[in-house]
Amino acid sequence: MKKLFLLLALSLSLISTIFAEEGMWIPILMEKYNYEDMKAKGFKLTAEDIYSINNASMKDAIVIFGGGCTGEMISDQGLLITNHHCGYGSIQKHSSLEHDYLTDGFWAMSREEELSNPGLKVTFLISMNDVTERVLQDVKETMTEAERAKIIERNIEELEKRAVEGTHYEARVESFYGGNQYFIFVNEVFTDVRLVGAPPSAIGKFGGDTDNWMWPRHTGDFSLFRVYSGPDGKPAQYSKDNIPLVPKRHFPISVKGVKKDDFTMVFGYPGTTTEYLPSFAVEQIMNETDPARILIRGKKLDIIDAAMNSDPLIRIQYSAKAASVANGWKKWIGEIKGLKRLDAINVKKEYETGFQKWVNNNRGLEAKYGKILSQYENIYKELSSYNLAMIYINEAGLGSDAVLLALKMRSLEGVKDATDGNVEILKKDAQAKADAHFKDYNEETDKKIFAEMIKLYRENVPAEFHPAFFENFDKITKKSTDKYAAFTDYCFSKSVFTSKDKFDGFINNLSPKSYKILVKDPVYMLMKDFVNIYQNKISGTYEEYYTQLDSLNRIYMKAQMEYQPDELFYPDANFTLRITYGKVNNYYPADGVEYEYFTTLDGIIEKDNPDIYDYDVPYKLKELYYAKDFGRYADADGTMHVAFIGTNHTTGGNSGSPVINANGELIGVNFDRNWEGTMSDVMYDPDMCRNITLDIRYALFVIDKYAGASHLIDEMELR
Repeated sequence: MKKLFLLLALSLSLISTIFAEEGMWIPILMEKYNYEDMKAKGFKLTAEDIYSINNASMKDAIVIFGGGCTGEMISDQGLLITNHHCGYGSIQKHSSLEHDYLTDGFWAMSREEELSNPGLKVTFLISMNDVTERVLQDVKETMTEAERAKIIERNIEELEKRAVEGTHYEARVESFYGGNQYFIFVNEVFTDVRLVGAPPSAIGKFGGDTDNWMWPRHTGDFSLFRVYSGPDGKPAQYSKDNIPLVPKRHFPISVKGVKKDDFTMVFGYPGTTTEYLPSFAVEQIMNETDPARILIRGKKLDIIDAAMNSDPLIRIQYSAKAASVANGWKKWIGEIKGLKRLDAINVKKEYETGFQKWVNNNRGLEAKYGKILSQYENIYKELSSYNLAMIYINEAGLGSDAVLLALKMRSLEGVKDATDGNVEILKKDAQAKADAHFKDYNEETDKKIFAEMIKLYRENVPAEFHPAFFENFDKITKKSTDKYAAFTDYCFSKSVFTSKDKFDGFINNLSPKSYKILVKDPVYMLMKDFVNIYQNKISGTYEEYYTQLDSLNRIYMKAQMEYQPDELFYPDANFTLRITYGKVNNYYPADGVEYEYFTTLDGIIEKDNPDIYDYDVPYKLKELYYAKDFGRYADADGTMHVAFIGTNHTTGGNSGSPVINANGELIGVNFDRNWEGTMSDVMYDPDMCRNITLDIRYALFVIDKYAGASHLIDEMELR
């Protein structure tokens, strides 16, 4: 019945002829709900070209890259393009002072030079199907949420198991519309993925954190990898005998460029959106969650940036960490600003007033939906202190590298009763984790972070959530004027987790007697306290509230669709394959200001500043610019275009997604949103929200003219 209701609601909504620029649509349903609108906006192919059950289609050229980005196949020899920031971790792992691929770039001039990346995987979608009826089989309205969840979990487990029996595929069932609809996704995962090419950070990360989330943008945000299979074409672990994957489909590449109002489509894996939240949730985001995270990460960034600017080795060690910290920090600042500009809380409240009036005026609805909003209000009010404590544990309590290393070493407690053979296993596992950790670790930098994180936690979190080890704080710092520095010095001087030499000495002498050293280690004790606070004081209550919210979200989503039967509701993003479409367009970020829809290499030269790492333009790029040596990649106006913006609704996870024109050709690689539109995860504004795309011609220019890797161009199908 639930599936029938949902489909009825969606079908009724088709009478609406007005389509907003927002929406993240399920590709298997495009023909039914969006295709006519796409054609009206300029799309020239068929729905079957986008997603086909029986034939190769665009969906077969798209992958989940790693665990949080999108990538796309651009040759019939396994060549893949994604963002530079998506490949950043892999590039950084291969970098050293001797081979600084972050600063200098990397280009494999032969297959033998390509670099393997243990742990990196790409995931192809084989199929997706609606399984709502089977997931909700035996679910009854009279059940408790716990009973309902148990049956759904059992049904999902059975569906996932049956879907891949006798195959090497993987399957997962995901919920849509708050749990009113379910799809199963069958995937094929490849684990031999090799680094092929990456521009220097002065191109691939041009502008750094200063330009992150901003427009105009001049970042050549791309990297190249190659997917390998076993000789039989199936996934295989890394081997010299593996061969480049022949994908079912790869994208042809257009070198024509784009113009204003051109149709564009983004096809990828958007991570998370929450467009249907009540006002109470938006209020918590704006006034509590985002401000806390911004404060903590801002302090951490100040320390990391200063350290990176002081030492080239620290820059390499902390570059990926800094990028990760800064990305959320700046996004949340923009999100609050955008939600305030939209008056989001009052917009939601006005909607809820209309919704409640509709409920009260319709017999039979009051029993079903009459208390939803008051229940939301009570839950978010009671959740507040637990939400704050959760944020501070994750961002500050566990915010230094030393504490994180201690967290990774909890298995060492098993040494207490371990045999000689098990001790050796524990030593080997711990040493491998520690070697990876200390490669990108600087003790003095971490000491400063540790001190600042402890200070923030101690001064901003209610005492009921303080770690037991804080009871020693006054005793440890009694004679010091800088108490947090003294506390940090004490912890770091007595901990084995704060330097490689101390940790190696501890591990080399590991024995059952080491257990006492471990559990009395101050950094380890702090870590254990934070984990215990989470497990014993937060998680149970937190999960209880979120179980209630999950139930309310499902009911509220269903109610909203009944309240507005003429609206076409798209499901929130949940890192499943989606399509969003719109057009190339400029925008007006402020009164009297208009931003053009594209940027050029001229802007890079204008920003050139050798004294600033993020704006130090490589000499060869300047040489090509002044010679106007752009080859066939120049625009019709003679300039080298770098990036463009469009009205496609994107979010995290869409990084690396193909941006496709009306003919199904690759015209760019999505890599960001504009700062004024970062609130689009919560509330979309068609006038202000823009996705930022790397013009594929700039990537080709860098590969060919800058790197001299024309053999890679030869693999591609240029149009």
